[in-house]
Amino acid sequence: MYAKLRLYILVILIMGLGIGLILYKHFALGFPLLPDDKKSVWTIEAKIDFTARGDPIIVSFALPQETPSTVFIEEDFASPDYGFSELTSPTGRRAQWSKRAASGSQTAYYRLSVYEIDPITTPPIAADLPPEPVKPEFDEVHKTAAITLLDQVRSKSANTEIFTRELITTLNSSAPSQNQSLLLNEKSSEDYKTHLIINLLALEGISARIVRGLYLEDGRRRQSLTNFVEVYIGNQWLLFNQKSGERGKPENFLVWQRGDQSLLDVIGGKNSQISFAIIKNVHSTRNLVVRDSMNKQAGLVDFSIYSLPIEQQNAFKMILLLPIGALIVVIMRLLIGIRTSGTFMPILIALALIQTTLLTGIIIFLTVVGTGLLIRSYLSRLNLLFVARISAVIIVVIAIIASISIISNKLGFDQAMTVTFFPMIILSWTIERMSVLWEEDGPREVFIQGGGSLLTAVIAYLFMTNRTIEYLTFNFPELMLVNLALILILGQYTGYRLSELYRFHSLERRNVSGKR
Repeated sequence: MYAKLRLYILVILIMGLGIGLILYKHFALGFPLLPDDKKSVWTIEAKIDFTARGDPIIVSFALPQETPSTVFIEEDFASPDYGFSELTSPTGRRAQWSKRAASGSQTAYYRLSVYEIDPITTPPIAADLPPEPVKPEFDEVHKTAAITLLDQVRSKSANTEIFTRELITTLNSSAPSQNQSLLLNEKSSEDYKTHLIINLLALEGISARIVRGLYLEDGRRRQSLTNFVEVYIGNQWLLFNQKSGERGKPENFLVWQRGDQSLLDVIGGKNSQISFAIIKNVHSTRNLVVRDSMNKQAGLVDFSIYSLPIEQQNAFKMILLLPIGALIVVIMRLLIGIRTSGTFMPILIALALIQTTLLTGIIIFLTVVGTGLLIRSYLSRLNLLFVARISAVIIVVIAIIASISIISNKLGFDQAMTVTFFPMIILSWTIERMSVLWEEDGPREVFIQGGGSLLTAVIAYLFMTNRTIEYLTFNFPELMLVNLALILILGQYTGYRLSELYRFHSLERRNVSGKR
C-alpha cells in the first residue's frame, strides 16, 4: 500500500514538473507547440538626410524601446566616416552620429528587425505618477472657445476615459462648431492637433503626452510617424487614436517614441528630414524564440541542447525520440500483450527504419535475419561454444550487409545501401536468440516474436517520424518527464492484456452457454 502511495506521489511530482516546464517555455518564453507556427518579422529602415554646412556635425535620433509585446532581433547603424554612440536616459534611447567637419548632402541609416508576441498579460505602461499638468496659455478668444468646448464635452462624459474619447471625436467632427473652427486652424499640422488635444486635457487637469509610432505595412516606402495621444487614467497610461478616439494600440503598430522630446536633432546641418521604409519577412517562431532567449541568456534555454554544436544537436534529435519508442513498447507489451524478441529491440529496429525508410528497411531486415537464420542453423551442427558461435554470426551478418550494399549499388538501388544503419551487433544477437527459440519452442514462436518485434517497431517508427512529435521531443525535452511518469504508472498494471481478453473470449461464451 505504501509502495503504491510513494509511486503515485513520485508520478505526480514528475508529471507536474514536466508539464510545468513545458507550459513555462510556451507561455513565458514563447515556444510554439506546433512546428509550423510562423511570425511576421518587420524590418524597418530609417533614412536621415540633411545638408552639412562645413561645421562639426552632431545628429541625434530617438530610438524605439522594447515593450512586453515586441522583441527586437537586430539593430544596425550605418553612416560612412561618422563616429557613433548609443545614449540612454530616463526619456529613452537615442542614437548619436558625430563628425569633425562635413559639407554637402549627408545620409545616416538605422535599421531595426522586430516582431510582436502575445504576452500572458499586458502590464500597464510604466505608470509613475506624472507631474501636475501645466495649464496652457491661450489668448482670451481661444481660451473662451476652449472652455466652452470643454464644458460641452464634460456634459456628455461620465469619467476621464469617456471625456478623452468625446473630446477627440468632437475635434474631428465633420461639421465643426465655431469654437472648434477657431481652435483648429485649417492649415494646422498633425503635430498641432496632437498638442491641441494635450493642451485641452491639461486645461481640464488631465495629464497626457504625445506618442509617435509606425504602422507596419509591407512594402511601404517614405513613410512618416503617426501621432497618438497617451492619457494618464487610473494609475496607468492609455493610448488613444487622435483621429477616431479609439482606445488601445492598433494591430501592427510599433510605438517609436513617447513624450515631447524631438525625434531628430541636427547640429551643424540644415534641411534635415527622415523617412521610413518597411518590409515584412516570415520566420519560424521557434527559431526567433530560441535566438531571443539565447541573447537574453534565459536559463532554461542557455543551459539546454540549443547551446550545443549543431552536430550534437542533430544527434540529440534522434536520441530524444527513444523515450517515445520506449513508451510504445511498454504499451504494446503490457497493455496489448504483443510478444517481442528482446525487450527493447523493437526501438533499435525503429531507429534503423527511420534511416532506411519503412518499406526498404523491412525488406532489408527480413533478408538479413532470414539469411542469418539459415547460416546459424548450419553453425549449430558444428558444436561450437556460445561465444565463438555468436562471433561467427556477427561476421556473417557483416558479410551479408556488405553483399547487399555492393549488389544494390551495382543495380542502382540507392535506398538499399542504407542497410549499414542497422546495428550489426543487435541483428546478430536477434539471429542468435531466434535460433535458440527455434530449437526450444519451434518455428511458430519464432514467427510470433519476430512478427511482434517488427510490428512494434513499425508502430514506434510511425510515432517517431511524426513531424509534430519530432518537434515536441526536441524543443520540449521536458516531455521525457511526462513519458517517465506514464511508464511508471503502466508498470503497476497487472490486469488482463488485450490479447488475453481475445484469447479467453471463446471460453467465456462456453461458460455462458453452460449456465443455460
